[in-house]
Amino acid sequence: MGASLRALRALVLLAGFYLLSFVLLAVLGLADWAAFSWLHGALAGKIVIGTVVLAVPVVRGMFMLRTPKAEPLPGVRVTEEREPALWRAVRETADQVGTRAPDEILLIDEVNAAVSEDASLLGLRSGTRRLYLGLPLMTGLDEMQLRAVLAHEMGHYANFDTRLTPLIARGRAQLVRTIGHFHDRADNVEAKERARQEKRAEKRIAKGKKAKKIDTEGEGISYRAMAKIYTGYAHLYMRATLSSSRRQELAADLASVRVAGRDSAASALRELNALDSAHGFYMRSYATLGVGAGLLPGPGQVFGGLRHLLDARPAELEEMRRELPTKPASPYDSHPALAERVARIEALPDDGRAGQAARPALELLASPQEALAALEQAVLTPEALALTRVDWDELVHRSMTTYSGRGAEEIRDALTAEGAGPGLGDLLDAIDTDPAVRWRIADRFPKSDEARAATGRTAREFARPVVRRAVERLVTVELLARGAARWELSWSDPAALSYPVPGFEDELGPALDAAVADVPDTGLLRKLVLAP
Repeated sequence: MGASLRALRALVLLAGFYLLSFVLLAVLGLADWAAFSWLHGALAGKIVIGTVVLAVPVVRGMFMLRTPKAEPLPGVRVTEEREPALWRAVRETADQVGTRAPDEILLIDEVNAAVSEDASLLGLRSGTRRLYLGLPLMTGLDEMQLRAVLAHEMGHYANFDTRLTPLIARGRAQLVRTIGHFHDRADNVEAKERARQEKRAEKRIAKGKKAKKIDTEGEGISYRAMAKIYTGYAHLYMRATLSSSRRQELAADLASVRVAGRDSAASALRELNALDSAHGFYMRSYATLGVGAGLLPGPGQVFGGLRHLLDARPAELEEMRRELPTKPASPYDSHPALAERVARIEALPDDGRAGQAARPALELLASPQEALAALEQAVLTPEALALTRVDWDELVHRSMTTYSGRGAEEIRDALTAEGAGPGLGDLLDAIDTDPAVRWRIADRFPKSDEARAATGRTAREFARPVVRRAVERLVTVELLARGAARWELSWSDPAALSYPVPGFEDELGPALDAAVADVPDTGLLRKLVLAP
């Protein structure tokens, strides 16, 4: 479908919203005419008031003249003087696609690239073009894969997709706003009725009478009925515009193939799937690991550390490159399923451009480290930027040490409640004095129904692993406090404790088992952990 036909369809869909609104206003007006013609007095007045109240959200939706502008993505705006190689690659790609290059490039913190255009006059007049380019995306791509991504985005410009976006967004915004007005009014009616019934119930209770059950079912039903009518049209609108959007994505993929070659275009999409998952995991498990302890990795490493993870987990990444989603992310996702897009590209004839040598995409930047550090300043909150910066090894050790201590708080509380001190030595002393203290401590932690019902030896068998874990946690805290253990960073596995004494781990297990045996022996743990 050409740009003109797509623009016409967008106008028809937008006109459909106004037509629906006029029809509903006409129906409400007809109801008023019927009320005055066939009814009299108060009943006719109530009908008129009701129709006027229902007409207000309709009229407000129709006269929403301006589409609310989306908040611009936070990022770092880079000039051609600052990043000549990146701008040259973007301009060359735009020329190959046959469109005007963007006016601005902003580096963002997502595994994504996107374009926008400040078009006006319902998309008839072009405006400022912006390219949003994620540094995490560049971290995982080579230059040819990046050019494939850039060609895809330039394809949206060439196909006038960005021109039509404001027109489509206006229709969506008007529908959402109108539906929201009706739901807000229905909720207000329901809330007022609930408050009225609750007040009546309070009066009855104060008089010693039984209060009636609060029942607001059916309140605001006329508003919700109107909302359903618009919701039905919204589903039609979304299906029509999304089908077009998905075709636009497939057309932009062809531009990607023309510029970078079939294999680079396909591999870029496969890499996107792997990078998206890897980046999410990296941000949760590494970049923000120390936030709860008041720490962040060094400047430029909040986003730059992703490269370490990618280098350390090749097998996992390769699996994610192969296993592509076969369905869109949601019914309203503007992109077709990734597996479909890749299959379409890989089904194209071999263009002889397989195995093109390419440098890492980040090398297009004059200084990747400076760009990564600048991005942190642009997107992190002031609170995050105020955190202490440390290197990765120190970040992992100090963070995990803090969390280990916090995780032992519940155990310390249980010990205190049983009259013991909060430390490992205090617990071992308590066990030597009264071995049954172990089971009483276990009783202070959550239990399964089966454990709660158990008695005698069976109950002890349920409690034993609980006590063992508690003792082991206190051992960890004690060793960390003494500097006899350290949390070690690993990019391929979770952080793990390392012990400077050879064979320590082999001795720890038997010592823990001895401390929780029916006849406890705390001597092994004392010698292993508490001895000077």
